[in-house]
Amino acid sequence: MKFIVITSPEFIPGEVSCIRCLFDCGLDILHLRKPGASKADMARILDTLPDDIRRRIVVHDHFPLCRDYGLLGVHLNGRNPVVPPGLCPCSVSASCHSVAEVAAKKAECDYVFLSPIFDSISKQGYTAAYSATELQQASADGIIDNRVMALGGMSLDNIAALKKWQFGGAVFLGDVWSKAGDAAAFTRHATEIRKVLGS
Repeated sequence: MKFIVITSPEFIPGEVSCIRCLFDCGLDILHLRKPGASKADMARILDTLPDDIRRRIVVHDHFPLCRDYGLLGVHLNGRNPVVPPGLCPCSVSASCHSVAEVAAKKAECDYVFLSPIFDSISKQGYTAAYSATELQQASADGIIDNRVMALGGMSLDNIAALKKWQFGGAVFLGDVWSKAGDAAAFTRHATEIRKVLGS
């Protein structure tokens, strides 16, 4: 399963070191998501990262950064619903909030996020939107597959359920960044996630 992390929406101390650590621990893709940040603020993070890491980063805003820095791709969302003309990212992904939306968007994307699968860790009151039965049925119908990534309340404890529902990966946010203040704990946690997800 893919190991994907979305950045904290706010800039946090030591963030670049954490990003490097995540990739050292086996992260597949980083989604750089800073909704209120300027293009220059985003560029400051990218300037500090080597090319091999940049090639595995997806941006949610300021899509021209994808071309300027040789990034992996862009993520479509409510703020940025289409790829700008002339921009040809290696990867296009999108956020989905229903099984029907996944079925519709998979055809035009390399992969999609389906959320919220479990109660959110980072967003208060953002609770799971699907029953286990619904997710099992979506899997049986071939809607959930290796191009659908689970988002919302991700933690080590629920990876087994994701495997049963045949998700292609897990997208972490609050669970990972809650450990950012302790470098050793952060590294241990990221390593364990990679191990449980499998290679």
